[in-house]
Amino acid sequence: MADSALRDLAALPKGHLHVHLEAAMRPATLAELAEEMSVEIPPVSGFSGFTAFADMYQGLLAVLARPENLVRLIDEAVADAASDGAVYVEFGVSPQFYLETFGTVGAALDAHLDAVRIAGERHGVEVGLMVTVDRTEPLDEAIALANAAAARADRGVVSLGLANEERGYSAADFAPAFDIARAAGLQSAPHAGELVGPESVWQAIDDLGASRVLHGVRAIEDPALVAELARRGICLDTCPTSNLLLDVVDDLARHPLPQLLDAGVRCSINADDPILFGPGILDEYVVAREQIGLTDRQLAACAWSSIETTLAGDALKARAKADIEAWLGEAL
Repeated sequence: MADSALRDLAALPKGHLHVHLEAAMRPATLAELAEEMSVEIPPVSGFSGFTAFADMYQGLLAVLARPENLVRLIDEAVADAASDGAVYVEFGVSPQFYLETFGTVGAALDAHLDAVRIAGERHGVEVGLMVTVDRTEPLDEAIALANAAAARADRGVVSLGLANEERGYSAADFAPAFDIARAAGLQSAPHAGELVGPESVWQAIDDLGASRVLHGVRAIEDPALVAELARRGICLDTCPTSNLLLDVVDDLARHPLPQLLDAGVRCSINADDPILFGPGILDEYVVAREQIGLTDRQLAACAWSSIETTLAGDALKARAKADIEAWLGEAL
């Protein structure tokens, strides 16, 4: 990998597609806001497994009850993405978390959209929002979120996601919500293949019509599924460090990302929850290079997939492809 050290990963244009907004908060900002609001600083490390992680994530919401704090979070998260070389970001947002602050899901989502528009223009990053359905909540809530997302398909909402505990909560149950989103031109981008095996990914692509699958790495357990993902061009928005810390893999050196790429599956590299897991998007590219062993050509392919497989604008896609090829020194 001698040539890898010669190329600056910060200069590689990339998209960040699998990042939950609240967990993109800077640790210093969390500490400052918690002190200002006289709330106990939520613990953001030391968890073991997904259930403890989910509990800690809820703690982040305590400092975001004020609208101005949400605006600050968004501005800083976009600025950090820009400094890491991201030219497109798709934040996973949960407007239902902010009902007490904004009154309705629609009003909360509008506040997010206003803030990301301003931050994107300020920092030179194109930003889209993925409205995230909680798979542990009733279908009615999912449909309400899908309708709110669909109504804003021309204002910056680009996808509908599905998150939280996979075990015992079938993706197929949420097909009506995803039908609404896809009819409005939004991408279907559910979590799958993280805590549950290939059957979860099959549901995502067959029942929810997924364009992208967040995580999806356990597809490697089913060769037929790997072949189908490659055939359909479905992108897996992978998060290596998250996979390690949540016990999806036991060693980054044995992460399935290289095997998936070798099989022709499109993959992007993402940070998932930076404040909880540590790495940001640039750091995850370093992890992919140094610990997983991806070549620069593979890293460039992941960067291109992280932009080309999204609803980012055509002008951004054309510019990003040219810049990625210039970084690599050859055509993709």
